Amino acid sequence: MPLSPLPSLSTKALQSAIDDLEHPRATGAQLRVGGAAGRWYGTSGVADLRSGRSIRTGDQVRAGSISKAFIATVVLQLVREGRLRLDGPVQRYLPDLLPAEYPEIRLSHLLMHTSGLPDASGPDQPDLSTPEQILAHRYDRLTPARLLARVTRTKGMKFDPGTKQEYRGTNFLLLAMVVERVTGRAYGAEIHRRIAQPLGLTGTSVPASDDPYLHGPHVHGYQEMSDGRLEDATVYNQSAAYGSGEAVSTTRDLETFLAALFAGELLPPSLLEHMFTLPPPEVLMVDGTPARYSAGLQTVTVNGVTFWGKTGERYGYNSGAFGTRDRKLRMVWSYTPVRRDAEQSRMAERIAAALTS
Repeated sequence: MPLSPLPSLSTKALQSAIDDLEHPRATGAQLRVGGAAGRWYGTSGVADLRSGRSIRTGDQVRAGSISKAFIATVVLQLVREGRLRLDGPVQRYLPDLLPAEYPEIRLSHLLMHTSGLPDASGPDQPDLSTPEQILAHRYDRLTPARLLARVTRTKGMKFDPGTKQEYRGTNFLLLAMVVERVTGRAYGAEIHRRIAQPLGLTGTSVPASDDPYLHGPHVHGYQEMSDGRLEDATVYNQSAAYGSGEAVSTTRDLETFLAALFAGELLPPSLLEHMFTLPPPEVLMVDGTPARYSAGLQTVTVNGVTFWGKTGERYGYNSGAFGTRDRKLRMVWSYTPVRRDAEQSRMAERIAAALTS
């Protein structure tokens, strides 16, 4: 089925999409649009409630799971260099790390979220059921080994590798560990060396596991407490999302990365194709819906327009970077919802609708 042509950009509709800071409740928002269809940048709300400062284009945000797109790119570059194989089992690269009774899990299974790894469990799982508890754990520092132990203490796999799809951060935790094992450097250093530095992404980094701060100009994230007060949640150790959601970036950097990735500047066509390829039709999400994750990206079709990219969220932040494969349209957003629930997706839905209606 042919895709619907892109409509002309409506700056009024785009500004309206981010001006609604009540659905979801948020303290600020920014949106960057690029590509052949046109360019636009807008903001709403503030970067900091205390000072009232407006959001600026170079302000850093927590990019959350958009980190996975960076890691997938690094993994595929290592495949190009012959240092990794997509059909190679993770057990080959990380021997004795997973239980012996686990079946072989290929790197491609990790990239595509089809590994079948079990849920995390155990008494050391933190109670994050209230905003007060969430902030009580802001300085927790977790090692990759401890994170993995929460999964591997559950011996049984959820499903055979390659038979279903289930989005899971542990897949990219393992991929980050593989990158570190084969390169001898921290995965964040590889992202900097291979992507951020060549593309001039001066606002993009992976913080050290003992660093809960954002350095330089940034947008503050907040959490709504049980009594309705807003508490600043910007300072928060991200090591619980090791390899899967730690990155810091800016909307400008994320658009630059997306444009370079889709243009083939970071990967050759044969490997880039993996980022635009879903599992076979018979491989469904565990809830029975069609698979929607490729190697490091996800896809969504809105009003007949198909986008590829990645969302990301951390406490106080929601971001997304998506584009059409033909590079005609890119959208990068970041806003600061004060509750981490299903409501926060409404702004992203408004943005997509404003671009495609």
